[in-house]
Amino acid sequence: MKKALLAAGAALLCCMSGAVLASYADDRAEIENLSNRYMVAVDAGDIETVMSTWAEDGVLEWVGGVEVGKAAIRKAMSNFGGARKVTIPEGATSRPRTRHQIINHVIDVNGNTAKTYAYWFALTNNTPQKDVQLLYFGHYEDELVKQNGRWLFKKRKVYNESQPNRALFYPGLGEKDPREQK
Repeated sequence: MKKALLAAGAALLCCMSGAVLASYADDRAEIENLSNRYMVAVDAGDIETVMSTWAEDGVLEWVGGVEVGKAAIRKAMSNFGGARKVTIPEGATSRPRTRHQIINHVIDVNGNTAKTYAYWFALTNNTPQKDVQLLYFGHYEDELVKQNGRWLFKKRKVYNESQPNRALFYPGLGEKDPREQK
């Protein structure tokens, strides 16, 4: 009887551990998909999908300033990426594009909140010689919240390391001041 109870307890513990790991894996996959969906929507100019990734009281810190709340974020993002108005010549069969990529996700989930870091870069074919070139690169530092079963951006800090808001080092990425290294 004692062995049977121990075996049942061990099985229950394994199932509970598996459920916790599955929950973490699900959260991580959903968060990574949220970031990917955001990037694809930005490039497509799909402002509704972009906005579906934000909490109502979201904060966007980027090279354009600080946008607080969905209305301010919508206004800023409505003239960014693929949402920016372009003139297409009559008879055109293609057009230049910029594509944003997001890689190296570090995701720390803590219940219904999470912190993430990820690198991003943008490629463009809008060049005089019509080739593909690196346009910008940087990283995100995000705070997320899970509301009604969905992960949303609560705060997104965008570092464009090709623009004036770049820094000497990024503590959020674990970097240390290189002037102090021996």
